[in-house]
Amino acid sequence: MGEKCWTIVYRGAGLRKLDRLMFPFSFGPFLGFWAAFEAGCSLGNLCLPAGGMTTSARLGYLFENEITVVCCTPTYALHVAETANSHGIPLAKSTVRLLIVAGEPGGNIPTVRGQIEKVWGARVIDHSGMTEIGPWGFECEENPGGLHIIESEFIAEVIDPATGATLPDGEQGELVLTNLGRLGSPLIRYRTGDIVQLRRERCACGRHFAWAEGGIIGRIDDMLIIKGNNVFPSVIEAIVREFQEISEFQLRVFNQNGLNELQVDIEPGPEAEENLKSRLADRVASRIRDVLHFRPEVTVVNAGTLPRFDMKARRVARDQPPPAH
Repeated sequence: MGEKCWTIVYRGAGLRKLDRLMFPFSFGPFLGFWAAFEAGCSLGNLCLPAGGMTTSARLGYLFENEITVVCCTPTYALHVAETANSHGIPLAKSTVRLLIVAGEPGGNIPTVRGQIEKVWGARVIDHSGMTEIGPWGFECEENPGGLHIIESEFIAEVIDPATGATLPDGEQGELVLTNLGRLGSPLIRYRTGDIVQLRRERCACGRHFAWAEGGIIGRIDDMLIIKGNNVFPSVIEAIVREFQEISEFQLRVFNQNGLNELQVDIEPGPEAEENLKSRLADRVASRIRDVLHFRPEVTVVNAGTLPRFDMKARRVARDQPPPAH
């Protein structure tokens, strides 16, 4: 089933017969990556694994093999761009025309998508899936800004996560899926934990599959409660990525006097001017306050301080007091 669903993802993304696909991660036992690789092969495309390499080596591999499509997480796409910049490699001049991103909500966060597309000089297509239930969502080439649910393989519902009541189209709630063709792992009304807002109408691409507006809005288990405000980390990421000077960030949530507080650690890129770094923290804090109505503590950290990720990023540290800088 996974391979079949991935062929639908690729067709929706506008995969071409002569596209060369690169998978810059170590496969291991993770079923999703194997399905993506095998689906590309079944469509007749050249598919090149790139596990067990450094990011610098993967960049050389990408240019040498004239890769046109890269499958990775949004975080890793930005990390590759950061590495390319530090080595003076003109990434936007590569043959890559398309990035299919998954594993995080960044593909449908406009600021994240825009940053990836700018540094790569390529189109970003979002995708979503889960180990438990399979690859269920894709963004079509014709209509960016959301995810189609593959309703030929899934029954989709949206429920109120607190009561379990079914919600009508257009209301935000938890996505519930039933997979129809996965013999090894059949699931009925599986609660994904993803918050979506569905609508059903004919898309510009001609499909009638349900459409999750804006992709995955957030996850129930990711929600942060900061000074009485419910906040998804993806919303904070959308704000932070507005600042081109920031190469990486981390969120620290800790309890102080009975209330959750938030510290945002930001790491400016090497091109950021020294005289601007001192004002960057205040600008970010003010922007978060304007959008979310609370002001976090924002701290500028030294280059190379924050972790980088090949796979899903883990940028939230809960119940940890901020370190002294």
